[in-house]
Amino acid sequence: MPKFKFVAKNQQGQTISETVEAQSEEALIDSLRKKQLIIISVAPLAAKAFSFFSKLPSGKGVNIDDLVVFSRQLATMVDAGLPIVQALDILSEQIEKKHFKTIVSQVKKDVESGSSLSEAMAKHPRVFSELFVNMVGAGEASGMLDEILDRLASYLEATSKLIKKVRSALVYPVVIMVMAIVITLFLLIKVVPTFEGIFEGFGGALPLPTLILLKVSDTLRRFFPIVFGIVTVIGFIFFRYIKTPVGRLQFDTFMLKIPVFGKVLQKVAVSRFSRTLSTLTKSGVSILTALEIVGKTSGNKVVEVAVNKTRDSIKEGESIATPLAKAKVFPPMVVRMISVGEETGSLEEMLTKIADFYDADVTTTVDGLTSLIEPLVMIFLGLIIGSIVVALYMPIFKIGELIQ
Repeated sequence: MPKFKFVAKNQQGQTISETVEAQSEEALIDSLRKKQLIIISVAPLAAKAFSFFSKLPSGKGVNIDDLVVFSRQLATMVDAGLPIVQALDILSEQIEKKHFKTIVSQVKKDVESGSSLSEAMAKHPRVFSELFVNMVGAGEASGMLDEILDRLASYLEATSKLIKKVRSALVYPVVIMVMAIVITLFLLIKVVPTFEGIFEGFGGALPLPTLILLKVSDTLRRFFPIVFGIVTVIGFIFFRYIKTPVGRLQFDTFMLKIPVFGKVLQKVAVSRFSRTLSTLTKSGVSILTALEIVGKTSGNKVVEVAVNKTRDSIKEGESIATPLAKAKVFPPMVVRMISVGEETGSLEEMLTKIADFYDADVTTTVDGLTSLIEPLVMIFLGLIIGSIVVALYMPIFKIGELIQ
């Protein structure tokens, strides 16, 4: 029988590293899980445990909802006993999006040529994320592909629902802010100059707010191309900067410190971390591989750095909870629950509970924010436009005095 080297943690938190014989890697993983060990890594001697190829799903025209439907339907067909090639053929025929249809057809051809399903999917990293590929690979290795595909669909559904909830809360204030800027620019560039000619005909001294408004309007009209160019360049430099590792880390750190919204973003990050790690470990992916994927798919550089440090610490024999506590990104309750999960051998269940709790918490917080944001945004809009209108009409209120 082939030999494998594994590293795992027992319920007391002790690290176990041994070389054993087993019929297959899947059989060894199953045996270790039955002993309630937390698997850190499993590798055949003189071979790598696994290889990874992909990033977050960002395929042209393929979104999370498409992947949810694809995973659920593929799981149903595999559970019904259909061969993978036949199931992929059926799916490729009924998929409406041309780009996705082409990719599924290519995956089918690769599987027909002898590749495993996970290997075929790994060739399309812009559609099938690293998380997706590794879970499919774990499903193939464990013989539970249908169950893991269904679990993957549930994970993607929960993630999509959370993202949509937060996005819907942010869209309204952003749209109102854009409208306020557009209306303000229109008033300053088109409307105010009209009143300026009227005021000149009156003679006399104009109120200070009106003078300031006329000065701003005149400056903006004269230098609008320059101002627009400067703003565009600053925006371009800013977005380029936050795409760098250092810039992204600084930006995400700032976002987490914003009052109210920072807390929401932190809860979203914790929920995503917990659900992803739970889904991966439950599917048989080793803890080191799972943490690598969790870091890349966290969507927040601060969380990614914390997870990477956790991964390095686990390699040195520490528990998961200890380095997470040092990172100060995760609330004490989360760290404590993870610690209890490690000690009792129920880490997956504990992570799922954390994710469910924070999903519900985010929903409640976002609903409250939405009801609070609407009046605040309307007040903000009213103050800006109202200030311009009042400044314009102040001289008219004193028209008798100006005419004299």
